Amino acid sequence: MFKMIIFSIFVLFFSGCVGDSSLTVKQNQKAFDGEDRYIMFALRAEELKDYNTSAKLFNTLYERSHKKEYLYRSLRSELLLKDDDKVISKIDDVLDGKFDDFKLVRFKIVALMQSGKLELAKKDALKLVGLTKDTNDYLLMSEIYIKQNKFNTALKYLEGAYVKEYNEKLLDRLAIILYVNLERKKDAIAYLKTHIMVNGCSELICNRLISFYSNENDIDGLLSIYLKIYTQNHNKIIASKIIQIYNYQKEYIKLMDFLEDSKSDDHMLLKIYINLNDYKKAYPLARKLYKETNNIDYLGQSAIFEYENSENKNEKVMLNDVVSTLGDVVKKSDEPLYLNYLGYLLIEHDIDVKKGITYIDRALIANPLSIYYLDSKAWGYYKLGECKKADAIMKEMFNLENINEPEVLQHLEKIKKCVKLK
Repeated sequence: MFKMIIFSIFVLFFSGCVGDSSLTVKQNQKAFDGEDRYIMFALRAEELKDYNTSAKLFNTLYERSHKKEYLYRSLRSELLLKDDDKVISKIDDVLDGKFDDFKLVRFKIVALMQSGKLELAKKDALKLVGLTKDTNDYLLMSEIYIKQNKFNTALKYLEGAYVKEYNEKLLDRLAIILYVNLERKKDAIAYLKTHIMVNGCSELICNRLISFYSNENDIDGLLSIYLKIYTQNHNKIIASKIIQIYNYQKEYIKLMDFLEDSKSDDHMLLKIYINLNDYKKAYPLARKLYKETNNIDYLGQSAIFEYENSENKNEKVMLNDVVSTLGDVVKKSDEPLYLNYLGYLLIEHDIDVKKGITYIDRALIANPLSIYYLDSKAWGYYKLGECKKADAIMKEMFNLENINEPEVLQHLEKIKKCVKLK
């Protein structure tokens, strides 16, 4: 808790100051020879978390230059060393009873808090917040009350300050007190949601609300915030979380709409189109993915979708395109799905029945017991008038398993009639 307080103060006073330009002294501004070397060593010690050395070096810089920036930096290191009494004594000597350097006062308040002198810290903090009305001073004041387990009083300070300026840091601390310390979880979430509605979904507030929703296992709440964040920054990680939630909820239509709008995962979108038998959308998307990835499977799928989407399955231009595309695919791939599909098209549309059977034979090498591939081959023999061969394959199929596929049963009836006629 106190590390958070110290950090917020240091950010306020020294934002970006580890190796920052505010401590890079120009040649004509040097207070003494070697000042820049002292700065370099002090910053390096600070970077290495050698706070004892950095405190001494910055203190030397302050004593020789009387620049307050060095004093603040030495106090920072001493606070991290928990040398609180030394910090308090040094600040009292510099202030000499005055209250005109608010940065020093803040350092003193933190030192008093770290040393457990909460009433003294509160006295100075009340005076400070009355003079500055600064957000960080309200936060500092609230931390003292939290340390004293006076959560309602801390909440009042934060609420009063928040009403004046709607500062998100005040709201974040306020929400934590409500949710964690006072267990007013609904109120904490309501505060955050209202702020987001009025001021938008900032990273700090939205992440806080996400943490609360996660703790409550509120999936709908999480989804609503992720959607707000995504509309602002189109972050891929956030998109993946939205996709996960829609999948978990089995909200496939909403997932499809999100993927279409966001274009965040075309691979997933294609799977949804396939599951929904939406070949009209699947066909161009598969072609697009093939051009992007050069993955031959997408080219094969696009040909199948083109055929399935066609209202007139005998349309010559379409058939030629599909057959040509699948021909290119099976030159590079032995995937039985494409071999069987191409073979069946050549047979069904009487394009080249014998060649179609050769493709199906290649598919059967990979999966010799597939009823779909066996049916295609039987249908090929039927088209050639070799009905006994077709019937033998059908009998083999029905010995393997009980088949209820309508198309297979239609083929079976026609092959039986053919055998009787022969």
